[in-house]
Amino acid sequence: MSGPGASCAVDGDERSPFADGREESPLGSKAESSEGSARYRQQIVWRNVVLMTLLHIGAVYSLCLIPKAQLLTLIWAYLCFLMTALGVTAGAHRLWSHRSYKAKLPLRMFLAAANSMAFQNDIFEWCRDHRVHHKYSETDADPHNACRGFFFSHIGWLFVRKHRDVIEKGRKLDFTDLLDDPVVRFQRKYYKSSVVLMCFVIPTLVPWYIWGESLWNSYFLASILRYTVSLNVTWLVNSAAHMYGNRPYDKYISPRQNAFVTLGAIGEGFHNYHHTFPFDYSASELGLKFNPTTWFIDFMFWLGLVTDRKQAPKEMILARKERTGDGSA
Repeated sequence: MSGPGASCAVDGDERSPFADGREESPLGSKAESSEGSARYRQQIVWRNVVLMTLLHIGAVYSLCLIPKAQLLTLIWAYLCFLMTALGVTAGAHRLWSHRSYKAKLPLRMFLAAANSMAFQNDIFEWCRDHRVHHKYSETDADPHNACRGFFFSHIGWLFVRKHRDVIEKGRKLDFTDLLDDPVVRFQRKYYKSSVVLMCFVIPTLVPWYIWGESLWNSYFLASILRYTVSLNVTWLVNSAAHMYGNRPYDKYISPRQNAFVTLGAIGEGFHNYHHTFPFDYSASELGLKFNPTTWFIDFMFWLGLVTDRKQAPKEMILARKERTGDGSA
């Protein structure tokens, strides 16, 4: 199911002569990695297959309830979606995975709660997988290796046990900074109960208690549908943004600029930029481009809750475009 441009060997056998902003794969060529995948059969996790199937069936049913729900309930579901997204984009991704800015305790607590609403594994596990993804992108050590096709990189990677390379290479990375944060430790300790509360109980009870929406509509729209959409939006960053789009910053890597993903994932679709300059808190070039996550971080900076925002200098960006970009921007 891989799309055009989802090949493991980008632009034939070319290799980028520049490494600023990205790491070279220590696992050999991507072709060798794919051959290894063919020889290594991963065990199917049937529990995940069943649960994800039921979740998506529930989401399809939820669409039928939209005309019957109150407008306030639909607005509430969307607000919950935005909070869910920020827990991943501003929280687990840009703050904890890449340390692209620093956040004070009140903001970290909010982002941890929002991350529990996202229900995509606790912050530590999410960041662990994401750091491995960046260091070993498009190899067997990449948890959602796009070289294995759209379906695998989108959702299929959750249906099988992790490839042994993901586990082995992941053990070699340093995650002490994550466990040094008491907010990360607290969320990890109480993750299951926080997920029940943030992902399902609060989104369901607010419409029912405050404006009299039925529990049935509240549950399926603000919890099930919102959760399913947020999952797929996040997964599109792993799949579509690694297969479809242009590469103005580095044509030698798979990640692309994808406007559709940017709209859904509130600013995370500038993926060629992000993999080229992973330390940049904006995950995109600043300007008038659509990036609500960056706007949120900037607003928190204005409130005094964010410090030390890291950015790639304009000179570095322009130089990189000229040296390794595909000339599309």
